[in-house]
Amino acid sequence: MSTLLSQGTIGNVALRNRVVMPPMCMYQSDDTAQVKDFHKDHYTARALGRVGLIVVEATGVEGRGRISDNDLGIWTDVQMRTHKELVDECHKFGAKMALQIAHAGRKSEVKATIPVAPSAIAFSQEAPYKKPAALTLEGIEKIKELFADAAVRAQNAGYDIIELHAAHGYLLCEFLSPLTNQREDIYGGSLENRCRIVLETATAIKEKVAIPLMVRISADEWMDNGWNIDDSTYLSKELEKVGVAAIHVSAGGNHEVVDRMPAFEPLYQCEYAQKIKAAVSIPVIAVGLITTPQQGEEILENGICDFVAYGRELLRSPNFVFHAAQAFDEKNLIEPSYLRAY
Repeated sequence: MSTLLSQGTIGNVALRNRVVMPPMCMYQSDDTAQVKDFHKDHYTARALGRVGLIVVEATGVEGRGRISDNDLGIWTDVQMRTHKELVDECHKFGAKMALQIAHAGRKSEVKATIPVAPSAIAFSQEAPYKKPAALTLEGIEKIKELFADAAVRAQNAGYDIIELHAAHGYLLCEFLSPLTNQREDIYGGSLENRCRIVLETATAIKEKVAIPLMVRISADEWMDNGWNIDDSTYLSKELEKVGVAAIHVSAGGNHEVVDRMPAFEPLYQCEYAQKIKAAVSIPVIAVGLITTPQQGEEILENGICDFVAYGRELLRSPNFVFHAAQAFDEKNLIEPSYLRAY
């Protein structure tokens, strides 16, 4: 049997295969930050296509924590109820559902608010970016509380897993980097201090919810003297200690211009996942221009990761899992109503 199409588990959640739809912002909401009909159709199509785990796009833990004015949120019970409608629909077709809870930090483009960050350093001097306000210690405590409250709402909405967004230059990622975090208190300076907010936020979430928590990180920010794979390995080990169930390994996003731009080619980020997998005993999800069933099978068979995230490919093909079932001669895994197409 294909490894890609075999069952796997994250925490105590059993997944029907190892195909993951990673979070990808759709920018289809409005000032309410509620789930819309578009989201229900978009995600349910992938559930019907038998994706194992669907990670719903970055969802703000407060209004100024959204990336844009068109992103989802889960800081109110009304928003939570619209998420529940989405989760219920996807569950009908056997998919497990995760919600990525997020705070955009200095990369927020929300028009009506001033962004916050570890230090008052703008992502860009160009609009729509604004100079952020540096968070006070009291503000940091509030951020951790917002994440924990969002996790509770996600659990109440029926999500199976929570993903904490600490990647791609958003708020928690900004704290990790010595280039964007120039604080002189307990949240800045040393590697241990810079990792503190991520570990404390993960711990706060674990204390409030029973469902598994996974964390998405940028393994390398591609900057000289910046956050790198060794730092990410340290953080991943510490996250495992506090009970995180999986690490979702991406890279980049913390700077407008980088010193070391990688070649954007198939599997270009898999080396990061491989190094982190060698350091932890919890599952690792790999990403990075993985587009074919054969590529996913290869990296799983070679022990590079435990689950494979197909981003752009699942945008192009909601029925990617059926194509994989055909490629691996496992047509019994194809939805019978679509079998004639294969």
